[in-house]
Formats: sequence, C-alpha cells, structure tokens
Amino acid sequence: MVRFVPLLLCLILIEVTIVGEAPTVQPTPATTSVATGPLRVSSANSRYFATPDGRPVLLTGSHTWQNFQDTGYGDPPPVFDYPAYLDFLQRHNHNFFRLWVWEQSRWSNEITRDDYYSLPSPYLRAGSRLALDGKPRFDLDRFDQSYFDRMRERIMAAGDRGMYVSVMLFDGWSIEACKGELCDNNPWQGHPFNRANNINGVDGDLNGNASGEETQTLASPEITARQEAYVRKVIDTVGDLDNILYEISNEGPADSAPWQYHMIEFIKAYEASRGKVHPVGMTSNYPGENADLYNSPADWISPNGDVNNPPLATGAKVILSDTDHLCGLCGDSSWPWKSFTQGENPIYMDAYDGAYGIGGSMNDPNAMSIRDNLGYVRRYASLMDLATARPRPDLCSTGYCLANSEEYLVFSPGKDFTIGLNGATYYGQWLNPGTGRIVTVTGVRADSSTDFQAPFSGPAVLYLKKQPS
Repeated sequence: MVRFVPLLLCLILIEVTIVGEAPTVQPTPATTSVATGPLRVSSANSRYFATPDGRPVLLTGSHTWQNFQDTGYGDPPPVFDYPAYLDFLQRHNHNFFRLWVWEQSRWSNEITRDDYYSLPSPYLRAGSRLALDGKPRFDLDRFDQSYFDRMRERIMAAGDRGMYVSVMLFDGWSIEACKGELCDNNPWQGHPFNRANNINGVDGDLNGNASGEETQTLASPEITARQEAYVRKVIDTVGDLDNILYEISNEGPADSAPWQYHMIEFIKAYEASRGKVHPVGMTSNYPGENADLYNSPADWISPNGDVNNPPLATGAKVILSDTDHLCGLCGDSSWPWKSFTQGENPIYMDAYDGAYGIGGSMNDPNAMSIRDNLGYVRRYASLMDLATARPRPDLCSTGYCLANSEEYLVFSPGKDFTIGLNGATYYGQWLNPGTGRIVTVTGVRADSSTDFQAPFSGPAVLYLKKQPS
C-alpha cells in the first residue's frame, strides 16, 4: 500500500498552487493565443475535435444567457458587459462557450414579469402597425445588419483570446407557450413568425394553439425556407472565421429531430459550397431521446442524462456534456472530472451575475468551484496526450480513469483506490479540487495492487506519468 506521507522515502512530496510552477510537471497555463481552426473531429481520437495540424482539443467553459443579445427588465434592457465576460472566461482558463440566441423580442417562459425584453433581432422592424410587444412589426424579407455585425464582432473577440464559440441558430425556449411546467409568460407573443408580429403574413402557429412549436418542424415549407435564408446569412457573416461551431437549436420540441437533421445537412452543404466547413451540433430536445442525437448527422451532441453518472464516451460523437441539458443550474466540483475521465468535453450553464432573473450570482461558492475545476480539467487535458488517451474505468477502482500507455488521470470521490499499473516508476501530482492546491510526487514505484491515498481529505485527482528509464 502506498500512502503519501513524509516517512516514505520512495517518493518526494511538494505542495504548490495549481497556478504556480511545480518542480516536475505542471499543466499548461491559460493561453492567450488565437484560436486555430476550423476544428475537425480528431482522426486519432474521435471523442475530441482537433486543430488543422491534428492536435486534439478539449472544449470546456461556461456559457450564460446574455452573452449575445441583451436581455432583462425594461426597454431597452441592460447592456451586457461582453469584454468583462471574456475576461471572466480567460481568468478561469476556459476556451469554449455557447453564443445564446433568443428569437423572441419580449417575454420568457421562466420570467413572471412581462417587461422582459431581448434585443437585437435579426429582422428589421419597419411595419406601420405595431407588434404585440408594442413596437413596429418585423419585415421578414429584410435583415437587420447590426445583429449580424454584433455576432461577427463577438466571435472574433473570443477567437483573439483563444476561445471557440458555438453559434446557436434557434431556440426551443422562444417558441412554446409552456416549456415543461414553465408557463410564466408566453415567448411566442414576441416571436417574429407570430402572424401578429410581421408584415409578411407569415403564421408559424399552424394549429392555432397560441404556440409556435411547428416552426421547428418541416410542417411549413415557407417557414423552413425563411429559416434557411437566416442560416445562410449567419454563415455568410461568420463562416470565414476559424473558431466557430454551429448548434441548430437549444432544447427544441420533442418532434423537432427531422427538422434539425434537415438543418444540419443544409449547413454542411452550404458550407461545402463556400470551401470552409465547421462542426455542426445537435443538443438535447426538451423532452427528448438521446437516440435522436446519436442517429443524427451532427458532428457533436449534448445529451440529457444524470449529472452524477456520465456515460462512457465511445467516440461515436464528440460529446459536449452540458449541465444545461443534464439538470439546469446544477452540478458540483466533482462533475467536470467525472465527465472528463469518461471522455466527454464538460461545459457549464452558468447563471453568471444573476442578471437573467432565475437565480445565481457571481460569488456563489458552488458555481465558483465548478468554474475553477473546468479550468483545472483543461490544464490537465493540455498536459496529457489526448490523441491516445481513452476512458478506462476498468483500470481504477473509482471507475473514473483517463489513460494511455504512459499516463493515468484518476478522479476519486474521496477514498483510497487502486490503479492497474505495470510496476514501473511514475511521477506526477495530486490535485485538491476544492482548494486548487497540488502536491507534486516523484519516484512512485507502484503496481496493480498498490493502494493510493490522497494527502488531503475529500475528492482528489491523481495524475501519473511513467518515468523515462
């Protein structure tokens, strides 16, 4: 049994901070280099995307609802401080976020007050008659260029800081009168495809139920054609950038899978005609079956499931495991490690400063710990050879192990464990996820019967690398 205490002479322990300089191995620090791409599914390890030179990249980070459009109480709503948001991501060593889109101009399923607004919109407001939100109606034949200019500027600013951005194209929370049990205010009242809100006679409520879930089906060729025009405009605006991915819809209706498949194929065909192709993703429908995601033509997916028991990623799809689709505003500092060691790319639905209106704050201790650990995960991902690393729950008694022939990264919920080592000598470090402290170790001679015990209480991460002979 190997216990990391000073009496053992076979190894050396040195405690440092994770952001400090360790004597032996240290994860790569946060980078400010420009994001390179377009990303492709890695040919060496299809659990990850890779840069054009073949280097696998773990995508991880926090996303929040106001990072593209300004939303909130009052007209106009408060302006979101986007540069401060990028500072926040960079400070936590994050390299990915979803760029949120709200299709409606006013109202939300989750907000009881009816003075909740969202802007800008992709369509010009030019009608002489007023829409239901009290402003001029939308002209669906004319785009508002300022919307697309903002999109391009924000993605470029993120890319300059080494961050990748998933462009959300549509949102299932913008079209349904009720989303599950959430019926506080009907966002369909503020949607451009509501007949009362446009000058073009477009009516997305085909069954007359005061809801627009039909817009995310193929039921109306006219609406699908308009959505395709919008997607083309987005691609024409940002398709030359290297740091983007696409997401069809955030939690679309249960029957939206065929429409999403159509949109995925549409994007791939249109981008192929332009010469630069980016990954296209499909996230969990609400409600929805994960089989719809795995059977899709998407390059990446975000399934629903149990945040405490991530599934083993097989490489059939790149999985961006998103707490948004697992449990909403949830999770703890153990989840990023469970997700990462199962071969997933963990991303976090972050209430950020609480301005959206459904809870959370910048200083919430649990959120702060999750943000930190996403950054720690990324540091270890940069240290490991992701091209050869595979989830190997069979190699460690905790069930959470990412390994190749030279390296082992193990997460323990807080107990002794064994690793299927081969009797070589290893060096590496312990990480305390709760404090960010690391303990560097060297000269570890261990085999498959060796018990490991962290030099601190509670959850722990152990990284070991085989020492050169």
